[in-house]
Amino acid sequence: MTTYYSEEELRRLGLREYGKEVYISRNCSIYNPDKIKLGSHIRIDDFTILSGNIEFYDYIHIAVYTSLFAGNSKIILDSYSGISSRTAIYAESDDYSGEFMTNPMVPEKYRRIQSGEVMIGKHVVIGTGSTILPGVSVGEGASVGAMSLINHNIEPWTINVGIPCRKVKERSRKLLEYEQRLMEDLALKQEK
Repeated sequence: MTTYYSEEELRRLGLREYGKEVYISRNCSIYNPDKIKLGSHIRIDDFTILSGNIEFYDYIHIAVYTSLFAGNSKIILDSYSGISSRTAIYAESDDYSGEFMTNPMVPEKYRRIQSGEVMIGKHVVIGTGSTILPGVSVGEGASVGAMSLINHNIEPWTINVGIPCRKVKERSRKLLEYEQRLMEDLALKQEK
């Protein structure tokens, strides 16, 4: 027995949709699976939490102890993106200003939920221990260093670090050549 769900177990989870080669740890917590759509070539490691309206494209890795809280908003991860361990992504969050009460056990009429779709672009990598807040878009090819707070949109093909996250330099696009080679290899494989 492997640590990942079998094909039959994946079907029984009740995911909205999933593709080929989807590996989800049996130690992953999934809430509202009917709102979760997964592409192909996905690996989700131990102790990850998936909650709410989540959509993954293809070739994605989510490392251990990562949490994605989409609620009624949405979190989207485009192809070839990777989320390092202990990262938290929020598409919804309480208002912590003190103007309202907080936490899910308090009736909603006393709370103010801040929400906004989170979009993680193609070829994005998020470093360990980072936090992404509601309404943020991380542009294609961007890289975010460990322990960063992403509370605003991140430009494509940049390297970013810090609290709050800031651009430090441009990121190489050489990896696009490898994506092209991968697609060519896959096409050749299908022809055989």
